[in-house]
Amino acid sequence: MYRTILNTDLNSQNYTLLDLSAKVEYALLALLELASHHDKKVPRTMSEITAKQPIPERYLEQILTHLRRAGVVQSQRGSKGGFVLVREPWQITLLEIVTLVEGERKEKEASESTTLEKTLVHEVWEQANIASIEVLRGFTLQDLCQQRETRAQQNPMYYI
Repeated sequence: MYRTILNTDLNSQNYTLLDLSAKVEYALLALLELASHHDKKVPRTMSEITAKQPIPERYLEQILTHLRRAGVVQSQRGSKGGFVLVREPWQITLLEIVTLVEGERKEKEASESTTLEKTLVHEVWEQANIASIEVLRGFTLQDLCQQRETRAQQNPMYYI
């Protein structure tokens, strides 16, 4: 489910433990756009989504088709068609989206030649994975919408 890597910039001490795949990022951006308009019950077209979010349209089509099959979004045909969320934004966790897009995390089988040190390292890594899962489980699309509104109010754009 997660690609774990460790990118290290030793001068600035910036660490990235979990890599956000483009597929997950695009899915979350698209769903955030749909969640922002959910209360209006107006479908959003792919063109409207890509106008607001930096997602290639061909890739967006694949992602929305996958999310439609998974029952997260619904497509509506016609001149006023597009995509809408099936459920309320507060009911959809980021963990659910990551799991749908990346697939279920597979448990690794223990090898017979496991050393004590290797076991300890894997146990710590598993704790980090569990912590990341809990964070994603604790955030919903509604939370992202609210955080975006809060930050937009804190950083107003000035046009000259």
